[in-house]
Amino acid sequence: MMDQKTAMQLAHFIKEADRQACLTPEQLEIIYREKWFRLFVPRSQNGLELSLPEGLRIEEALAKIDGSLGWTVTLCSGATQFTGYLPPSLTDVIFKDPAACFGGSGALTGIAKETSDGYIVTGSWKYATGAPYCTHFTANCTIEKDGQLLTDEVGTPVYRSFLFTREEVAIQKDWDTMGLRATASERFSVTDLWVPWERSFRIQPEAATLAGIIYQYPFPQFAEATLAVNSLGMARHFLEAVQKWIQPKLRKEILHASSVNQAWQKWQLADGFLQKLRGQFYAAVDDSWELLSKQGSVPEALLVRVSRQSRLLARFSRKMVADLYPYCGVNATQNGTELNQVFRDIFTASQHLLLNAPA
Repeated sequence: MMDQKTAMQLAHFIKEADRQACLTPEQLEIIYREKWFRLFVPRSQNGLELSLPEGLRIEEALAKIDGSLGWTVTLCSGATQFTGYLPPSLTDVIFKDPAACFGGSGALTGIAKETSDGYIVTGSWKYATGAPYCTHFTANCTIEKDGQLLTDEVGTPVYRSFLFTREEVAIQKDWDTMGLRATASERFSVTDLWVPWERSFRIQPEAATLAGIIYQYPFPQFAEATLAVNSLGMARHFLEAVQKWIQPKLRKEILHASSVNQAWQKWQLADGFLQKLRGQFYAAVDDSWELLSKQGSVPEALLVRVSRQSRLLARFSRKMVADLYPYCGVNATQNGTELNQVFRDIFTASQHLLLNAPA
């Protein structure tokens, strides 16, 4: 899945990426080479065309190396997955660029006025992960026609997703958080931008323009699962960092040894339970993918199971870090230390709304 040399090369630049608040050129070179921004893009468009279970395991491995690295690949590869809902005549050309990268927002904070040949779009969207490297941006808008907001049969506003080129958007550098700093999740906006019909799409199985199974997988569960494995990867990184801190102390007769032993017992329990939840999560995702492959759909009960396991995994990952952190000493509060950075990253990630929905 990933050789040790590549993992070490990526890890070498973690502190520099955090310091400059974006991934380094060296990290990006590896991402482009490995095609990680296009995990689910078809091979016909120079992508990896992975299954969801395969992609999740790569995202977890990257998040375990570094939270910002995993989060950026996850969000950008999730956005490039939208190639399956756009005209192939458009995306075939886009993905000829080896550095092609989609980013954007799922927030419904734009308005698109329907015209005879497309839409006039105005809006501003926060948190476009990977903004400095995105060649294209996706965003959601409510739709106006003849001055009226379009709604469905129950009165809910109709919305569509749109694809913008980098040259069409204005980027505002407003990402200034305690963690996930190198995700560079900046705001972007457009004003009275004309967008042709071909760059408007719906993220629904029946609207897919490509035949891949990934485009039939329900997007809510796709999003929840991909975010959950980032929390999982960061939690595993934190466990490793705590283990490196605590094991030398266990080998010495030191003051307050009882607290060290207590921390080690908590570590062992946490590690065991995290592995249990990890197994249950992947079992649910793997089952859902297998049924989709065989039957063409996923039963609602299994989708509920995927959502529940995703949220449980993310919540326990956060809780585990919070429970172990007080045992790690002042060193864990110092900027620049491994423990401190992973702590900051996972608690920034935990603020995503999808991870906080009821399990």
